[in-house]
Amino acid sequence: MAEFTKDIMKHYLGTESCNQPKLSYMEHQPYITERMRSILIDWIIEVHLQFNLKTESLFLGVNMIDRYLEKVVVSKENLQLVGVSAMLIACKYEEIWPPLIKDYVYMCDKAYNKE
Repeated sequence: MAEFTKDIMKHYLGTESCNQPKLSYMEHQPYITERMRSILIDWIIEVHLQFNLKTESLFLGVNMIDRYLEKVVVSKENLQLVGVSAMLIACKYEEIWPPLIKDYVYMCDKAYNKE
């Protein structure tokens, strides 16, 4: 593995800019603010710690949240749903045993249902 480390890092550095949202993406969100996003990320971190997830799941989930918010206008009622959905996808990608949907519904204080 050590012999491929330089090539792997070179690849990641080369593709990093393609996978990052624009810095000004929150200006295009009429219903949510940067403060609301920061509260969501704080909550996502708590969920991450509660489920004892990998760091990679957290980073991927936050990246997906930001990339989604860059492309789609989200109401404040659905902001937590975007965060939970991003973490669900990230965990399915990174975790061996990802949390179940019912666990996320519980963490949302049943604000949403499984459907």
